Amino acid sequence: MQINANSLSLQAVNFQKMKVFATKIALKNVIAQKKQEGSLLGFVPTMGALHKGHLSLIQNALKENDSVVVSIFVNPTQFNNTLDLEHYPRTLEADIDKLKTLSPSKIVVYAPNVNDIYEGAVSKEHFDFEGLEYQMEGKFRPGHFDGVGTVVQRLFEIVQPHNAYFGEKDFQQLAVIKKLVSIKKLSVKIIGCPIAREQNGLAMSSRNVRLTEEEQKHAAMIYRVLQTAKEKFGTEQATKIKEWVVHQFENNSILTLEYFEISNESTLEPMQKKQKNTKYRAFIAAYIRDVRLIDNIALN
Repeated sequence: MQINANSLSLQAVNFQKMKVFATKIALKNVIAQKKQEGSLLGFVPTMGALHKGHLSLIQNALKENDSVVVSIFVNPTQFNNTLDLEHYPRTLEADIDKLKTLSPSKIVVYAPNVNDIYEGAVSKEHFDFEGLEYQMEGKFRPGHFDGVGTVVQRLFEIVQPHNAYFGEKDFQQLAVIKKLVSIKKLSVKIIGCPIAREQNGLAMSSRNVRLTEEEQKHAAMIYRVLQTAKEKFGTEQATKIKEWVVHQFENNSILTLEYFEISNESTLEPMQKKQKNTKYRAFIAAYIRDVRLIDNIALN
């Protein structure tokens, strides 16, 4: 049976004990009942095309909460590239099948359409994330974090979770969401989870399905570069490491480097001079054809 979020009714659709909601009205009723029972509520927001990285986030949430809401929504306001939005995989039926392998009775799926989230007015709020939004991804994807902040704030208002789980692959997004919670004084605990990787080291991503098997082998270079950058960080200057990284991509005909940055883990500002008692992280974004891949690694 093909599942379409637009065709789901106001009531829950029960797929082998897993409840799938298309509207916030129906979802809120169930959440209110669970909270009335004293349930601790976890939340994992996703854009679907679920992979093992998503499932690991959900497993963490299941361990620490009585019930877990998983949202599946491709948010248009965080895409500044219309082709990327159009090509983003939408696999709701397969996603639900994967969720069934975890804990169908404890997971509630929220799979809304755009109107249910944005109520007919698809627009994004402007946020001041105290500079976090202007680094790396912000430089190359103008308005991206306004879109992220808008949808996450709306989802938090709908779900009202006690705990929310995000992967460290999108480390800058994780930092922005923590700042959003602080600025808006939201009563949700944000929990970052380690990056899930393929056997070759490639960070798991919904976009990976758009790569051929051969391209995935080439994409594994991204993590190898990060690992070597970490080794070099102990003895070499950041500028020298960046030069080395750029050279690696210049010699690769498949991968195109968008940026490589060594940044302060707290402020995300590029490192000028290594400071004691400061954590640093290397961030990278690269393309294979029009498929954009990001990754990062802690350096110390």
